[in-house]
Amino acid sequence: MKRKLSMFTVVALFVVMSSGAFAADITLGYVEWDCAISQTHIVGAVLERHFDMDVDLVSVDAGIMWTGIAQGDLDAIVAAWLPLTHAAYWDTFGDDVIDAGPNFTGARVGLVVPQYVDIDSIEEMNDHVREFNGLIYGIDPGAGIMAATDDALDTYGLNFNIMDSSDAAMTIQLGQAVADEEWIVVTGWVPHWKFDSYALKFLEDPQGIYGDAENIHTILRGGFYESFDADVAAFMENFSLTQDQLHNMMNTIREESGDELSLAHQWIADNDDVVQTWLQ
Repeated sequence: MKRKLSMFTVVALFVVMSSGAFAADITLGYVEWDCAISQTHIVGAVLERHFDMDVDLVSVDAGIMWTGIAQGDLDAIVAAWLPLTHAAYWDTFGDDVIDAGPNFTGARVGLVVPQYVDIDSIEEMNDHVREFNGLIYGIDPGAGIMAATDDALDTYGLNFNIMDSSDAAMTIQLGQAVADEEWIVVTGWVPHWKFDSYALKFLEDPQGIYGDAENIHTILRGGFYESFDADVAAFMENFSLTQDQLHNMMNTIREESGDELSLAHQWIADNDDVVQTWLQ
């Protein structure tokens, strides 16, 4: 039943909003990709330290992350790869969420091999099925790069199987292969610390299955601007990292033991000049 608002109710609502009675807790969703872990924990640390908010960080797979932000179960995500990798999710949920813009530019996905592997294109893979053991090491099956790799199998007629795993498991396989100078092909992307640790290269993709460089976007749930203080919203819009900054955080988490959020708090303390540009 519709209810007509009285003048008293309107004034009361205005007073509540003017007094800063916005949400004091926020839920951020992320996937267990090293870049997403780093981005999300940095955002969480800033919200805790500079806005005194209670932050809930929820690890999910990509499909649940997008469903959660569209349904309002999550307040924000900073791990949306657009326009290609998460295109299917955007087509499904884009009308129900708010795109706050890119937080990382120049991202890239594709098939990656060590530089000592003597091919340069996906088209050459079938000539070396035995050297690769007929396997492409992938990540979680809900990731956009996995759907693209399924397309690559069909488009290029690759006689390979894709091994679903996780970011962590994939990089373990990569590290072991590099240590033994064995041939290996993995689903890879930038930003990722593996390019700092190993000499790697993307295989050329003449058919454009993996697309060109794209961006990582911050996505807010519908109604975010009505629920949170304007300064919080401005921070979410301003948040961005360069490749060096993000790789620095990823390597810190990988190399140092401890809670990711605590390490993110230390990172924002060490990079306060960067943080202040987000808070302006």
